[in-house]
Amino acid sequence: MLDRPLKLAVLAVLASAVGVSQSPAQGNQQPPVVIPPVEIVATRIPEAPHAVPVSIEVISGADLRARGARSLSDALSLSAGVAIARGGDAGPASAVPEFWGLREFDAFLLVVDDVPWGGALNPAISSLSMRDVERIEVLRGPAPVTYGATSFVGVIHVVHSSAATRSTYAEVHGGNYGTGGGGVDFGLPSFGGWTSRLSGDFDRIGFRDEHTSITRGHGLLRTERPFGSGRFSLNTDLNVLRQNPASPHPRVGNQLTTAVPLDANHNPGGAYLDDDKIAISAGYDRPVFGSATWGTAASYSYTGQNQFRGFLTDVSDAPDNASGYKENIGINDFYADTHIIWASISQLHLMAGADALLAGGEARGATFTYSAPLNGSSQPSVPEPNDLNLDAGNDRRFLGAYGSAEWRPVDRFSLSTGLRLNSTAESRGEGAEITHTRLSGSVGALLGLVERDVDHVRLFANYRNTFKPAAFDFSLAENEGVLDPETSQSYETGLKVRTLSGRLDFEASAFRMDFENLVTATIVNNLPALINSGKTRFKGIELAGDVRLPYSTSARATYSFHDGKFVDFVQDFGGVPTELAGNRIEMSARHLASAGFTFAPEAGLLATASVNYTGDRFLNMRNTALARPFTTVDAGVGFRANRFEFRVDGRNLTDRRDPVSESEFGDAQYYRMPARTLQTAFAVRY
Repeated sequence: MLDRPLKLAVLAVLASAVGVSQSPAQGNQQPPVVIPPVEIVATRIPEAPHAVPVSIEVISGADLRARGARSLSDALSLSAGVAIARGGDAGPASAVPEFWGLREFDAFLLVVDDVPWGGALNPAISSLSMRDVERIEVLRGPAPVTYGATSFVGVIHVVHSSAATRSTYAEVHGGNYGTGGGGVDFGLPSFGGWTSRLSGDFDRIGFRDEHTSITRGHGLLRTERPFGSGRFSLNTDLNVLRQNPASPHPRVGNQLTTAVPLDANHNPGGAYLDDDKIAISAGYDRPVFGSATWGTAASYSYTGQNQFRGFLTDVSDAPDNASGYKENIGINDFYADTHIIWASISQLHLMAGADALLAGGEARGATFTYSAPLNGSSQPSVPEPNDLNLDAGNDRRFLGAYGSAEWRPVDRFSLSTGLRLNSTAESRGEGAEITHTRLSGSVGALLGLVERDVDHVRLFANYRNTFKPAAFDFSLAENEGVLDPETSQSYETGLKVRTLSGRLDFEASAFRMDFENLVTATIVNNLPALINSGKTRFKGIELAGDVRLPYSTSARATYSFHDGKFVDFVQDFGGVPTELAGNRIEMSARHLASAGFTFAPEAGLLATASVNYTGDRFLNMRNTALARPFTTVDAGVGFRANRFEFRVDGRNLTDRRDPVSESEFGDAQYYRMPARTLQTAFAVRY
């Protein structure tokens, strides 16, 4: 059952929608709301979200700024069917997303300005910049044609403002737990035909546990200029990240143990998780063959990660109750794509292209044991190992050739289909190279039941088939070799509605995804490792409604029911193989809901508030530890004038500390939701 705060929030949003629908005179006095076609993640062709037969939404940069969103979890807090848990094993600057009921760090694809961010390995969430964002596109389910073997249960595409944007925005902010920072975004003077924009920021984020923090410096330079009949662009992104990691909270039996205080940190003294990343990308677009457009892009990135950290292995004050490791990792990523889009040939839209995604990483490290106070009262002094005698390496090569077509014989109906030939190769350590060649693809249909000016009622359905080479996490455990690829087939159908002259949007969808060779975590020699395990099935429904009210006011409400279960899944527990068929997927909540409103005029008072509900979920595969539902509340208030803005934002005002993601470091350990935070900000814009 939904608790009382969520019920009230949902009723408020519905009441707003009813109020609009009962005021036709007021609605007739205002022009229709026209939403521009900005979504490109599904087809690479700019289209409105309601014009493609998949579940997708676009969050504008203006909406993000109005809500004071500074992280991916803030930005997607009102997205249907998506839940973002802050933190995780990759540090407090990272996050663990959930799509369609599957909460896995590496099951989705993160794209930044048309480039897979993290490449062929894992999404680089911790180095993602949320400054100067133009929009975020969220696709639920795989994108088996445009991004192939790297997108599995969803795609998040973050698009920053273009180099041609001339506005200037400067900001300083501060909050509790020693949080503070500032940043600036501005257009540079044109030089030699180049138009450029620079974003820079520095942040220090503190947490209730004084041993956990984030310090980040970031810069993004975007440049572009006309070249021949087309346009050439060049982006350079530099991120310097220093993290003092948190500790997961152990579970004993059916609940998180009370022997460990809420914010205990069992890392050794001076623990760190450092990440330096530089990424360079270039693109060129030009018209060819009359109505066709040719686009090509390439990117290179280098990431250096250095870690010194540990975690409990024995929930007691016994000697050597913790294990730790020091590891230095270097990762090189290269991405290239070229494609041609025929925007309109008779009643057809066609696209054909090819891409390459290459990654190579090498890690060297050492492990150690140490004694940590169970109550986390102090962090023990542990010397860092000098002899890095363990190693882990991975080399990947993903190649693809793809094509898609959209046929629109009449205005009310379109049929979309796409096919991709994937060729993947991977080797781990000194092992032999393993290759896979297979097809992936999709087919979808969109039917306009009602079409009246900007208003419509459209029915859609799609089928998607894809696969993904198994994740690799540079574990120092025994090298398990190359795991089998994960594969999935998904089916989705739904309804997209726009009414009241474009002021009210509603989307409903139902899905089913059959999953094989799911990669799960295990422990080898007190270190995390990965294994393949059986078949799973995810089913559910997802609902979302948006109301665009007068006076710069908007409201949104969502609800999702997710039913993720093991179908044929055997896991070893204490040396005993256990069949888990019929059990719910761990950490997957059956019910997710959200409601929020934003009042953000160009000048004057501004206000925003949102409520998020997470239903019960099992903490373990055996379904013996059930976590209770919880509700969080975020709110902000501020004032805007012609050139400045002042605001105060509160996150997790209910101060819930529930477990939101599972650690792969130790058995039965979980990261909690961060404590309540308050932050003030002052911004100047020109």
